[in-house]
Amino acid sequence: MLQIGKFNHLEVVNQVPFGFYLDGGDMGQVLLPTNTVPQGCKVGDMLDVFIYHDSDDRIIATTKNPKAQVDQCAFLKVISITKVGAFLDWGLEKDLLVPFSEQDYPMAEGMSYVVYLFCDEETNRIAASTRLRDFLPEVATEFEPKQAVNLLICGRTDMGYKAVVNGSYLGLVFKDEIFKPIKIGYKLPGFIKRIREDGKIDLCFQFHDKEARGSLAEQIIEDLLAHGGLSTLTDKSPAEEISQRFNVSKAAYKKAIGGLFKQKRILLDKNKITLVENKG
Repeated sequence: MLQIGKFNHLEVVNQVPFGFYLDGGDMGQVLLPTNTVPQGCKVGDMLDVFIYHDSDDRIIATTKNPKAQVDQCAFLKVISITKVGAFLDWGLEKDLLVPFSEQDYPMAEGMSYVVYLFCDEETNRIAASTRLRDFLPEVATEFEPKQAVNLLICGRTDMGYKAVVNGSYLGLVFKDEIFKPIKIGYKLPGFIKRIREDGKIDLCFQFHDKEARGSLAEQIIEDLLAHGGLSTLTDKSPAEEISQRFNVSKAAYKKAIGGLFKQKRILLDKNKITLVENKG
């Protein structure tokens, strides 16, 4: 069965002056216009094509890659606002509609938003929505703490940032887990921090457990050795400087150097850290 809004593997069945027709099964033949026909194409070939509706609402095929398919999320730019909604650039000739009813708040021309692509059941047309919670669950049981995941930052709240997890769920990164600037639309690697009792997903970019602190501590020692046993990067330093050098939060850095101090491997004062092994 032909899948609207996704790539389909279809047979070329007829050549016409303006392109080729492909076998769309129950939906009949589907036109692949000349401007996207691969070189050397002929009747009998099998092609991977994306299926959507053109500006005249006809089902059409293309070999171009859209920026997202149905059932996926993407960060897309609004190129126009009309009486029916906002239209987004998704890499195809016909722009992608976000109806007003699918907008959490009014979208603005020139701005970009994370949207979810879906196929309307009544019209069979592709549309998008900023109402991600209507399509992606916030409750999950399939993840484990420390599991690596892919994140798409999709919104900001008073507690932190919302993120799409592996393209399928919504989770939250709390403010205290953010150690470098992030923005809506960023794609970042992350981890499952925990699954709460209500099933909601807490996310993080790093761990503050004993194992992680031990690894960071050794990085700090190596950095001290590389700089003659001295560093001006203390627990009083700006978080941005700490993140730039070690890619960790200020809180994680403070815990690591605190552990090194207790082990008597370093000396601390307001302006510098000194490696004990290098003293004497």
